[in-house]
This record gives sequence, structure tokens and C-alpha cells, in this order.
Amino acid sequence: MPISKWIILLIFLPLLLAAQESDPGRLTLARIFSSDEFNARKIGRTQWFDNGSRYTRLESPEGGSAGEDIVSYDSRSGRREVLVPAAQLTPPGADRPLEIAGYTFSPDRTQLLIFTNTRRVWRQNTRGDYWVLHRPSGRLHQLGGGGEPATLMFAEFSPDLKKVAYVRHHDIYVEDLANHEITRLTDNGSATIINGTFDWVYEEELSLRKGFRWSPDSRSIAYWQLDAAGVGVFNMINNTDSIYSEVIPVQYPKVGTTNSSGRVGVIDAAGGETRWLDIPGDPRNNYIARMDWADNSDEVIIQHLNRLQNTNRVLLGNAASGEVKTIFTDRDSAWVEVVNDLYWLNGGKWFTWISERDGWKHVYKISRDGKTVQLLTPGDYDVISIEGIDINNGWLYFIASPENPTQRYLYRARLDGRNGLQRLTPAEFAGTSDYDISPDCRWAFHTYSNFDSPPVTQFISLPEHRSVRMLEDNAALKSKLATLKRRPVEFFRVEIEPGVQLDGYQIKPYDFDPGKQYPVLFHVYGEPASSTVRDNWGGSRYLWHTFLAQQGYLIISIDNRGTKTPRGRDWRKSIYRQIGILASADQAAAARQIRRWDYVDATRIAIWGWSGGGSMSLNAIFRYPELYHTAMAIAFISDQHIYDTIYQERYMGLPADNVAGFRDGSPITFAGQLQGNLLIIHGTGDDNCHYQSAEMLMNELILHNKLFTAVPYPNRTHAIREGENTTRHLYETLTWYLNRHTPPGHKGARDK
Repeated sequence: MPISKWIILLIFLPLLLAAQESDPGRLTLARIFSSDEFNARKIGRTQWFDNGSRYTRLESPEGGSAGEDIVSYDSRSGRREVLVPAAQLTPPGADRPLEIAGYTFSPDRTQLLIFTNTRRVWRQNTRGDYWVLHRPSGRLHQLGGGGEPATLMFAEFSPDLKKVAYVRHHDIYVEDLANHEITRLTDNGSATIINGTFDWVYEEELSLRKGFRWSPDSRSIAYWQLDAAGVGVFNMINNTDSIYSEVIPVQYPKVGTTNSSGRVGVIDAAGGETRWLDIPGDPRNNYIARMDWADNSDEVIIQHLNRLQNTNRVLLGNAASGEVKTIFTDRDSAWVEVVNDLYWLNGGKWFTWISERDGWKHVYKISRDGKTVQLLTPGDYDVISIEGIDINNGWLYFIASPENPTQRYLYRARLDGRNGLQRLTPAEFAGTSDYDISPDCRWAFHTYSNFDSPPVTQFISLPEHRSVRMLEDNAALKSKLATLKRRPVEFFRVEIEPGVQLDGYQIKPYDFDPGKQYPVLFHVYGEPASSTVRDNWGGSRYLWHTFLAQQGYLIISIDNRGTKTPRGRDWRKSIYRQIGILASADQAAAARQIRRWDYVDATRIAIWGWSGGGSMSLNAIFRYPELYHTAMAIAFISDQHIYDTIYQERYMGLPADNVAGFRDGSPITFAGQLQGNLLIIHGTGDDNCHYQSAEMLMNELILHNKLFTAVPYPNRTHAIREGENTTRHLYETLTWYLNRHTPPGHKGARDK
């Protein structure tokens, strides 16, 4: 199409889009991001009762009064009972019930712990107020003795139900539920001494938040203590909330710098001196990645990672003496994963373990002394997660997808390792299935979706996977989606070299004509933490892609080698020491193949991504300027030297030992090669991928006299969602830039 026709299209595109707004089959950004028209309904928080014979949900009270009732359902019959009416959760003198952010019943159900008035700490709302309802008397008591609001974290009943432990201002406290006497167990908490919780990098990269554990006999508490002295401080700047700027310091260890020192101690719940475990190695160059009581009150079990994270030692620590012994070691030439699915079997004689030691992610059963290791899930497939263990009947329930890495299904295998695996998810649920299985493994909440359909949640019985009752079918949303002008997604594989095939999907325009050519927008992530090619409901991002397809774009996403997909250990770890290098080469190889498709306009190729996907978009347009014409990069890392220790060193090693990898994997190294159109979007309050990353890249682009567009979002975090209209504005910006620099719509067939 001649240049003049593109100019005409850009002039009249806003008029065309305005006309389309009146068409109910066409999406608009307002419909997607400024209304609840396409919001999927969820069943809300549930909890199992009585080993799975009942469960609870939060529901609005009858009559429309304030608050939420806690309602119980019988698993078999569905019989409903209001356990705690909202009115019972109204503090003395208050005019409305507590807003429930979380709740925990004591095992005997006589007491209820309510989490409310919450505040965000890094990624999640883990700080707030806690109240205890004594159900027989109806008394409602606030923990912490009053004082400063929203300062308590992780309140938890002791197993004997006599006390509650919690963290306040980096110290651990225990409160007696009978007389409300408060005992301060630690007294040195500060900005650098952190008891019972974690610093930024432990929380972000090891998913650790609550840093203490009650012993089963309620007599002791084991806890982490971090010493963050010496960790570098990164200062963020808030320029908008006052006439003077505010400096926000964050202790953030960047690649190759000093980490917090971590240790584990045990202290009596009544107070006293901490007994520190004698954990070997330099505490600043090792990580205590997991810790819990070892199925008794005498020992704790620890996962101890070295700094390179290629060795995970399982330690048993004596709570009385502090003596520690190594019972099992898992190693990998690249990195090892922390095991979240460690469960004790046979009265503490065995524990479950997940490892890639045979080339696939499998479940093992390991004896308490570590001398016997038994494989429970043999075969050429990956176990994605353990969902339940049926001790009485000897079954292990887990998620896997041996035939199709884009999907997820429920399987089970014998705990004795015999008889192979059984798939339980019926064939009719082709896509992604998630499960919340009861403790006795007889019941489950089953949530199913696929790429084109929103989630459906039903209550099922196991192992026959029989539907007992529908809980949420999202029928209204399905009806709304049925009116949209869209085509089903198409999954495919593209071979980029002999024996290497990458999974991908494409969303075509609803009026797709194979005889015409269309511009392509690639959506990319590409790093080891996640993947994009999944057969599940994508919410507003899927709807935005559908909106663009309605304009005449072809939306494509590819999972390169190294992404978090169940395709075996070698697939995932091929990326080791070359983050940004192998992945961008795979993406480029796939793009070369796709550009040859008859219906692809090779002169209009764009790419976008967020976080690691933002970095990948930069690498794509900088390293392969002949392939990509437009890139939109959000919340990225431009130089791998400025990201955190745990993530970057896990996949790249130490910078002094991988100079070329850190250099060549960083987009900033190749910024001078930019030829196309570049949009940079970053939140200035991003505590994860700092705004520094955007400014450093801008400086490099300026040095090379490269033009670009930058849109900062003041004080927004990595999610760039804080503040009214932020999400809508961000996607308006992306759409505007894409329309302007890679115009939509088809053109005539390619000359052959």
C-alpha cells in the first residue's frame, strides 16, 4: 500500500473506531478497562472443615446489610449453614462489621481469627489488624493491645489454641487468649534486624513472608532472623504527593553485592533466650529458603541454598542443642528449584521431594535419614505441582500435562511407586484445570478455563471426578463473549532448527482472509519465571488482544526455550548463563519463519512485553532490527547488573564469572542498533525493576542519537495499576502507539 494511503488510514482511523463503538460485537478500551462488563465472577475464598466433609465461603448477608457472613456447606449434600453472621463481627462502638481480608477458624471452631484493615508490604497486603471472636460467648477482641493501627502481621493460633503469635515492627509477640497478656519474644527488631518476616529480596524471589513457625506442642516458636546491615539501599523518589519530594529507601541487593545474613532460631513461647541453629556456611552467601518443624517438636527441617543456587541441602536441626546435620542434597549444573511440596508421610518416616535429577520434574519419597530415595512418578513428563496426598488410600494427586505443555490436568499415582499414573481430568476439559482438594482427597473445587472461555468452578467428588454442584458458571460473561466478533485461538508449533519446536498461538482478525496480509503484534515474556502460551483464560489482556485483532492485527505469542513450561529439565535450563541471548535468538528465529507466512505483512512487525517481556522486546528490536519495526517495552530491566541477587544470579551466575553473558544479555548493550520505533513505559515507584533501568536506557539511546517515546507513570509500582484510570491509560497509550507506528488493517496478497 502506498505511503499516502497509510496517511489517509491514520487520519480516518479515529472516526472508524468511533463508529465501531456502537457495534456490540466490537470491543473498546472503555468496555475492557473502565467497566465491569467482562469481569469473570469467582467463588471467593473457601476453607475446608472437618477433614473435607464441609467447607466455608464468604457471602453477603440476606437483606443487603453490611459485611459478609461466613457460611458453611456440607460437601455431600450442599446443606447451607451460617456459621458466623456479619453482625457478630461488629466491634463495640462501630457502626459496621469488620471487612474480612482473611479468616482462620481454630480446629475446634470455638474461635475465629479475622484479618482486616490491611496494608501492602511489597507485593501483598500482609500488614493490618487482627481480631479474635470467641464464638461461645460472642466476645470480639482486638489483638496487639491497641496502639498504632495496621501494624500486625501473620497472626496465627498456637496448636493448643491458648495463644496467638504475630509480628509487629520486625519483632515477634505472643498474646494469651485468656487474659490478653502480651509477651515480646524478640526485642531487637529494626530496619536492619528483621525477626519473623523478610527483606525485599527474600519475599520477592523466594516467596517468603511469614517468618515463624509454631511447634506442634505449642511450647516453642522457630523463626528466621535477617541482618540487612550492609545491604545496598536504593532510593525511590515520590515527587507528586507533596510540594517537596519524598525519598523512599529500599534495601535491595543488586547482582554481585551484599545479601542479608540469615539464620534460624528456636525460642520458648513463654519467652527467654533464642537457641540458634548451627547452620554451616557464610550466612550472607547462602539462603535459608524454607524452614518448618520436621513433623515433631524436636527438630526443624531446612532447605539451604548456596548463593549460586545450584545446590539445595536438606538439613535437620535439633531444636534443643542447635546441632544440624545434612540428610539429603540436590544438585544441578544450572540451578535447583526450592521445594514447596514437602509433606511428611508414615508418621514422619518419609517426606516428599520434587527434583529434576533424572531430566524431568518428578516426585520422590525420601526417608528421614536421606538414605533411601524412591521415584513415585516415573516417565518422560513433568509434575507441575502436588495437589493432595491421600495417606489412607496411598495416592498422590498432582498437576501435569504429558502430551500438551500448554494445558494442565489432574493426575494421581500410587505412593508406593507402582501402577503408573492415572489421569482424572475428563477429556471434555481440554485446557487448564486448577484444583483445591480436601484434606481427605474425596472432594475438590475444580476451576476450568481455556483460551477462549472464562473460568467455570464446580464442586466435584474424587477420584471419579463427578460433578456434585456448579458453583460459578460465568454464564452471563459467556453470553457476552458470544456476541463478540472474534475467532477461536489457534495453537501451533514452529520449528526454528532441526529438532527444536516452539509452542505458539495466534489470534486472527474475525474477518480474516487468507488471501490478504496483516500486521503482526508479538506478545513476549521469554524468561524462566513464566510463559505466555497457555490454554487458559487471559482476562483483560486477552480482550485487548481481541480488540486489536478486530482492528486488523494478527496477535502471536511464542514460548522460547527457557520458559517455565513442562517440557523437561533441558528445555528450561538451556537458558542458563545466557538470559536475553538464547531467548531473543529463539524469538527471532520464530519471527523469521512467521514472516514467510502468506498472510503476514513482513513490513509491519511489532512486539510488546512486560517485565522480562519488556526486556525481551528491547532485545528483539535492538539485536534484530531487520525483523521488528516497533517495540513497546514495559517495566523492564535494561542492564542485568542492576537487578536483584537471587533472581539474576540463579540464572546467570555471578557477574565476575560471566562477564560476556551479563553484557550480551543486557538490552542496553545493543541500544545503538535501534532502527525502528520504540515506546518505553515504566512506573517511577517500581521497587522491583527500578525506574533507574529506564533512565539508563534513555541515556544510552540519547548517546547514539536514537529517537524514542517514553511514558513514565508517577509512583506506580511494577504492576502500574495504582491510581484512578491508570490501567485504561496505559492500554490507551499502547494502542495509540501501535496504531501510529504499525498501522492496522490488511493489504493485498503478497506477490509470489
